Amino acid sequence: MRAGPLSRAALTSLGVIWTSPNTLLGLLAGLVLLPFGARPHVAEGTLAFKRVPKARGALVLGCVILHGGEQLDTVCRTYAARRGMAPRTECVRIGDHERAHVYQYLLFGPLFLPLYFLCGGVAARNPFERAADRYALTGKGWFPF
Repeated sequence: MRAGPLSRAALTSLGVIWTSPNTLLGLLAGLVLLPFGARPHVAEGTLAFKRVPKARGALVLGCVILHGGEQLDTVCRTYAARRGMAPRTECVRIGDHERAHVYQYLLFGPLFLPLYFLCGGVAARNPFERAADRYALTGKGWFPF
């Protein structure tokens, strides 16, 4: 049974509350980076900070995306493609990949970061990263397990 619009909004609101400690970390990081050139904007339905210094890609903390570019439309190779586990031409839009991580945060809340690092951190074999790439490629499958 599919969730209706009202129940989907209620579940999203609960997820936003559940992951608020992570979102607060992202907001604080973004605010600390403002004097160094980071700029807030809305992207992927969340608060994002663009032009984060020294950022080569993007990072999500709760409902905040921190990224080095001007926008999240940049295309890059998937984790698997970078590690030779998929065709070298397999690419995703960064915003789609990061949106999957936001969904993961909404579900796992404060458990996200410990689970993410227990699963290998920033690595091609991490199920969180594989799921984010799968979602970015297909629009489905952001759940990591």
